[in-house]
Amino acid sequence: MLKQNLQFKLSQKLSPQQIQLMKLIQLPTQAFEQRLMEEMNENPALEGGDIDSEDKFEKDEFDNDEYDDYNDSESIDANEINIDEYLSNDETPDYKTQVNNYSDDDDDRDTPFAAAVSFHQDLINQLNTFILSDEQRDIAEFLVGSIDDMGYIRRSIQDIVDDMAFTQGIYTDEKTVEKILCIIHELEPSGVGARDLQECLLLQLKHKTPTDSVELAIKVIEDQFDAFTKKHYEKLLQKFSVTKDQLKKAIDEIEKLNPKPGGAFDGSSKITEHVVPDFAIRIVDDELELTLNGRNAPELHVSKDYQDMMKTYKDSKDKSNAQRDAVQFIKQKLDSAKWFIDAIKQRQETLFVTMNAIMHFQQEYFLDGDETKLKPMILKDIADMIGLDISTVSRVANSKYVDTPYGTKLLKDFFSEAMVNDQGEEVSTIEIKKILEQVIAEEDKSKPLPDDQLADMLKERGYPIARRTIAKYRELLDIPVARMRKRI
Repeated sequence: MLKQNLQFKLSQKLSPQQIQLMKLIQLPTQAFEQRLMEEMNENPALEGGDIDSEDKFEKDEFDNDEYDDYNDSESIDANEINIDEYLSNDETPDYKTQVNNYSDDDDDRDTPFAAAVSFHQDLINQLNTFILSDEQRDIAEFLVGSIDDMGYIRRSIQDIVDDMAFTQGIYTDEKTVEKILCIIHELEPSGVGARDLQECLLLQLKHKTPTDSVELAIKVIEDQFDAFTKKHYEKLLQKFSVTKDQLKKAIDEIEKLNPKPGGAFDGSSKITEHVVPDFAIRIVDDELELTLNGRNAPELHVSKDYQDMMKTYKDSKDKSNAQRDAVQFIKQKLDSAKWFIDAIKQRQETLFVTMNAIMHFQQEYFLDGDETKLKPMILKDIADMIGLDISTVSRVANSKYVDTPYGTKLLKDFFSEAMVNDQGEEVSTIEIKKILEQVIAEEDKSKPLPDDQLADMLKERGYPIARRTIAKYRELLDIPVARMRKRI
């Protein structure tokens, strides 16, 4: 039997401009600056920098038009364009005249970094201190090129020999490559060119000044590496017939070593991440003061040249087809520039009002920096406070940093779920993690506490947490299991 049903479905579709605005809101300061430069390069009607006061025009005239169709691909009738809407005499966006919302670091735009030699280039430079034949140097440079960013050679010698023959036309044998590898092992940082962790640690120990502790450490790594990694200290004591104090000193020598010698290279070719805080919170007369990084408030205005083009078109008596085509293009670029300036204003307002709500929600923490005073806070809490959508708050919190008296913090780290203590009070999971960290820091390292005992200790402090939750929080804090925390 055939049935007919009538269904009504209500859906909301975001305009391209709304989508662009959401993307702008999500960008942290540095990415926003890059996006700004891209827009200015693409739209010649958008300009930056100050302008003369005589060329300024009232901001309200920006708001007399709707810009939702500024990038509409449909043809525009040049005769229907209201030219006067584009002939203004004030080009300064009003958000630049507001006070107390922006920090004074508008000109703090560049952080210089010293030009660094790459990790591999530094190793090549060190080879110049050795007397090598042309063939030996070719092999040595190939080996250096086979070292990964952590300082290891992960390939077998046979594979390297074959690869040199096929790709470089260098014909040699494993014995010769092994000899050249010994030269690589003399380079700095110590341990570079090792095939595995055991060899890496041995290379570093053998570069140390010989002492009883270093000699014992070498024996431990050479003969009992597996027992050492599993922290079977009783077995090591019996194997080497030494005292606990002697073994402890040897293990201390090993723990000072770097398991990733390449990663510690200061001149590494890796990109240095430079965090630029998007907000700053200061305590002034026992009150919190919030500022938004001034780099988020660029000085933008609509090009006067483009407005002059509009005026020329208006004043011309005989309007050619070419002029009509040009004015359509000019209108599109002016609408785009005006919309972008307005979008920047909305972005600043959204960022400031969201961070302000977070600051007041977590006021106790921001006043003294005690992480145990961080209250449970989810996106909905902030969204309800400021009347914005949860997704908008999420975009603000994502990848944004705030400079506080206690260091630069990632915004999303202030959000946490709530748990109930034995008094029936809601506490933040951040607070529980902090207490767990303190308990583990205070434990007897010769008898570290397993997860079930940690759960019992937190329960005694008023936090009834299951063992599996303890394990989850411990992993989030990057704290190893009890056996791996054991010390002599």
